[in-house]
Amino acid sequence: MQKNFLIITGIIFILEFYVYQAFKTITSNNWLRIGYWVITLLVYGFFIYELLNFKRTDRDHHRIQIVASIFLIFLLPKLFIVFFLILEDIGRFFRYLFTFFAKPETYFPERRQFLSVLGLGIAGIFSALVIDGIIFGKYRHRVRKVKIKIAGLPQSFKGYKIVQISDVHAGSFFHPEKLQKAIDLINEQQADLVLFTGDMVNNFASEFKPFVPLFSSIRSKDGKFSVLGNHDYGDYAEWNSAEEKAQNIPNLIQLQKEAGFEMLRNEHRFIEKDGEKLYILGVENWGEKPFPQYGDLNKASSAIPEDAAKILMSHDPTHFDAVVKKHPSNVQLTLSGHTHGMQFGIDLKNVRWSPVQYRYRKWADLYESEGKHLYVNRGFGVIGFPGRVGIEPEITLIELI
Repeated sequence: MQKNFLIITGIIFILEFYVYQAFKTITSNNWLRIGYWVITLLVYGFFIYELLNFKRTDRDHHRIQIVASIFLIFLLPKLFIVFFLILEDIGRFFRYLFTFFAKPETYFPERRQFLSVLGLGIAGIFSALVIDGIIFGKYRHRVRKVKIKIAGLPQSFKGYKIVQISDVHAGSFFHPEKLQKAIDLINEQQADLVLFTGDMVNNFASEFKPFVPLFSSIRSKDGKFSVLGNHDYGDYAEWNSAEEKAQNIPNLIQLQKEAGFEMLRNEHRFIEKDGEKLYILGVENWGEKPFPQYGDLNKASSAIPEDAAKILMSHDPTHFDAVVKKHPSNVQLTLSGHTHGMQFGIDLKNVRWSPVQYRYRKWADLYESEGKHLYVNRGFGVIGFPGRVGIEPEITLIELI
């Protein structure tokens, strides 16, 4: 523990040494320099205080959001500054070696100043984007429309409209009314069916209680179904007793029922039109280790004809490649969430990148493999970092064709 503390302290010292060097290049005012250190020490003190006082028993997520925000606004951007200045110092070191027996190296303060300003500028832009993501980005919900061809889809369901939402993480929002615009967007789609693919809460069912009136106003012609995500089990929190934790999921099921959602736990339902059926399957969370593998597709698909049209709700997209696409139940479309697009990245028409892609090969949008489809929703809410930068919260409108 002491060794780790010393390592972290050393890293912070090097970081702040370089950042201060850059700061000195843009001002010679001693009061501003003193002000820099006062603000820096206050921020570090507040950051350490919040970090040391964080407990897994906390049901209020303000503290973890504050820690994540300080890190992304104040600490991480400084790496851009350090990057440029360390590169220059490395270059100067090698140039010094090559010219040791020749003429002395010429020092260019203008170059140092340019790199300092460049690093500070990029760091400032990054911080501004993070602040925008916290204040506005997490409420910048976008409707993504996609048409999906399902083999064997009955004629009665051609043009059938499904709204998918995922990963609300209710405990990350402290003002339910600010999500009203997103709920209005859902209702504007006039969906035949609404499907929620897991992680309604961060840990505790009680997080969703203030949101029940809002989510009960979501309308659909043929109902609203949901499944559990990895966070819904409360495995990332500490509980007062095993009995309290065991009651968490029943409480969440009841609250979702009050909001009009029927939870499917390794089971299925069907929608019938003109004597034709569309099956909706829902499994509990199934993810690659260390995530739980409670999902049972055998049970959920029991007694469904193999050639029937089926849509599966499975929170974690890794379930698709590992189990679903080769499963004898012949599920044509799987809907997942879980990744959030890491709430950070680039998400343009022809360019899509997020650090999460190095963990999940299928992390956003529509994928096809072995004749089966997977759609991964970017998530409705946030977790940890209370914002979104580049990856907007998503409401998916799926039209079956």
